[in-house]
Amino acid sequence: MLVGVDLGTGAAFDPELDELAQLAASAGDLAVARITARRKAPDPALFVGSGKADEIKAMVAATSAQGVIFDQALSPAQQRNLERHLGVPVADRTSLILDIFADRAQSFEGKLQVELARLQYLSTRLVRRWSHLERQRGGIGTRGGPGEAQIELDRRMIGDRIKTVKERLEKVKRQRGTQRRARERRGTFRVSLVGYTNAGKSTLFNALVKARAYAADQLFATLDTTTRQLWLPQGDGGGVQVTLSDTVGFIRDLPHKLVEAFRATLQEAAEADLLLHVIDASSEQRDEQVAEVERVLAEIGAESVPQMLVYNKCDRLDPGLRPRAEADWIEVHPGLRRRRVFTSALTGQGLDPLRAAIAEAAFAARGAPLPNELSTLE
Repeated sequence: MLVGVDLGTGAAFDPELDELAQLAASAGDLAVARITARRKAPDPALFVGSGKADEIKAMVAATSAQGVIFDQALSPAQQRNLERHLGVPVADRTSLILDIFADRAQSFEGKLQVELARLQYLSTRLVRRWSHLERQRGGIGTRGGPGEAQIELDRRMIGDRIKTVKERLEKVKRQRGTQRRARERRGTFRVSLVGYTNAGKSTLFNALVKARAYAADQLFATLDTTTRQLWLPQGDGGGVQVTLSDTVGFIRDLPHKLVEAFRATLQEAAEADLLLHVIDASSEQRDEQVAEVERVLAEIGAESVPQMLVYNKCDRLDPGLRPRAEADWIEVHPGLRRRRVFTSALTGQGLDPLRAAIAEAAFAARGAPLPNELSTLE
């Protein structure tokens, strides 16, 4: 059962809970019911208040729901109280995203990053959450006084594991830094794909570099960064080579600990020469998704990296809403213009103008004269 609460504080709210349903489906769950509420502030004990909690409990019984997922983050106390009141497991948006990441991570680095985020999330939820966390008596060889509380043992084990994982991630970060410096010495122009999850980044990546990166119509299909070389030919037989990296997608209310854990991976975007901001042109929440991506880019220090806007999935637009030109320029802020390219990675629409625009940016970055066919694009 899905639950969303409109707090009316300017925070994003999805009244249909469609994105939460997609997240649940990505985690292997089936949404059997949806319910929304409106409050000025979260209830300290039950988040939704006792009356709405009773309503949720009745609906859980009527639908035989096996769990409840909230679209907002719950405190450990709220989660514990809700489970006792509703009689079924309760998860929040953060834990749901963490579960999806844990299931999708494939590389050694990705698994370490997810483990770190999950351990940090779990460490805040040890207090009186399980009945076995009771103070233990000293065993054989002790004086029989009260021993160390089980909760303290668990917290210490989690703390030790967090320290170990952080050390391993730091080693991975150094390795990535070495690889980036090697690319810098070769003078390679670095391009990173960023965007809201399920905007079609991996499909576009595959179409551009003829790769076989996993792509699917689901949230967070790709977690591990994939980098390939992309050769962009020009008319006289020459051309320019760039590196193209596919990165993890962003989402509304992406847990801060997850952003911290994936910082080594997201650093690819922060140190790129050009960001291809892939946007789902067919999404009704397009503007909100763009704003969320911009927010996360600022959080990882990538807000000043030059961007090119790639409006993907144009084949899903109604014929009357499709753009007349495949590429143009748009003023995103006073005095700041960005190139905009309209594509469909699925059908191949707009890929040639996109390649030409990337090549133009690469030539401009290294101060080389532009080929004739590129210099007339603007």
